[in-house]
Amino acid sequence: MESNSAKKLTVKEKVSYGLGDVGNGFMFDMGQIYLLKFYTDVLGISAYWGGLVFLISKIFDAFADSSVGAFVDKRKIGKRGKFRPFLLFGSIPLAVMTIISFTAPNFSSGGKIAFAFITYMLFGLAYSIVNIPYGSLAASMTQDSVDRASLGSFRAIGSQFALLISGMTVIPIISHFENVKAGYAVGIGVMAVVGVIFHYICYRNTTENVVGQPKTGKDKIPMSRLFKLLLSNRPLIALCFVCLFMVAASNLRTAVQLFYLQYNLNNTGLMTLLSFTSVGIAVIGSFFIPTFVKKFGKKKTFIIGLVIGIVADALNFVLPASVPTFLTLLSIGSFGLSFALGLPWVMVADTIDYHEWKTGERTEGVVYSSYSFFRKLAQALAGFIPGVALGLIGYVPNAQQTAEALLGIKSLMFLIPAGFNLIACVILIVVYNLSDERYNMIVEELKTRKDTSLKSA
Repeated sequence: MESNSAKKLTVKEKVSYGLGDVGNGFMFDMGQIYLLKFYTDVLGISAYWGGLVFLISKIFDAFADSSVGAFVDKRKIGKRGKFRPFLLFGSIPLAVMTIISFTAPNFSSGGKIAFAFITYMLFGLAYSIVNIPYGSLAASMTQDSVDRASLGSFRAIGSQFALLISGMTVIPIISHFENVKAGYAVGIGVMAVVGVIFHYICYRNTTENVVGQPKTGKDKIPMSRLFKLLLSNRPLIALCFVCLFMVAASNLRTAVQLFYLQYNLNNTGLMTLLSFTSVGIAVIGSFFIPTFVKKFGKKKTFIIGLVIGIVADALNFVLPASVPTFLTLLSIGSFGLSFALGLPWVMVADTIDYHEWKTGERTEGVVYSSYSFFRKLAQALAGFIPGVALGLIGYVPNAQQTAEALLGIKSLMFLIPAGFNLIACVILIVVYNLSDERYNMIVEELKTRKDTSLKSA
């Protein structure tokens, strides 16, 4: 299988890659948006235990990501490619575990807690088996900066589109059933099945063009050394910590938004409008990523997006809670954060090339899984913080909340995410050092190395 890194990607390939993240979102977003509320209000476990399920399960997932990444890198390139087969064969088990995670068996209290831990950890493992190869696929599709920016844009659009549809459809489906358990089963089941279809479209219409040279047994280096080599990848380390805080901010807001709508704004019916407004505008913002990258570069565009999101969240916290103010500022923040949420997928692909340039080893799976490790830690924090905080501020399920509880919910929705994004912005400014100019130089040098290697072979 020959490398074709200079090949320009078609619109069909870019759209299909983005649809892969729609498939991911139709399953992953179910847990981020609805699972904590499902645990407290349907399964019947406390917010504390629900938060602990997120924390432990996501930490488990983070280590699972590393194992999956190492496994993927060791695989030989088959007729379907190195990464694409995981989309084809892994999506069905992922769909099954998504549905099982939203079942509420009539167990004892301890049994329900154990069930939540086991099912969500298995879901996380199934998700890793699909998502690590999917994320690694971008680096194998092209080394062209503009095309990579487009892939990041379409992935961000796919992610936001999945959030939009998830937010608009699941609650209305559930509300059609008198039995809430049945409603969740049908609503989540529909999303999971459609998610499998989108994974297949991504598999079918993408190609792997940047192929590393296969290594013989004596050429392979131990995984322990590969992970040590990652420590010399400063741009990757910077992105990992930026991701830790930024994703924690995003997922924390997602986990709390239903509580904020129900108790602070007294209108759960706003969920559909909220999803349409914030996510719809984020989708529009994602289309502008390639344009802003051409004008300002990836790093500056990233910083601009974070600053817009920070300011919008800070204002939403300070100003009195009202629907017009909330939706207006959330829309502005969503537009800015669409840059920040879309660009990491582009920039982590750049760090794969940086890693190859610096160490001589092209290890997409290990590099991407290292980045994903920090994303999972962020998701663990985002799931654990609201579960614990809701208990500390005196939240009582399905009851009138105190003023302290309402302020606590508002802080979780806006103030803490703004603080996390501010830390991410500082890390990006100070630590990340891979400019677009330097990256282009690295790509040219890698091409020269490969040409020289082919001539001497």
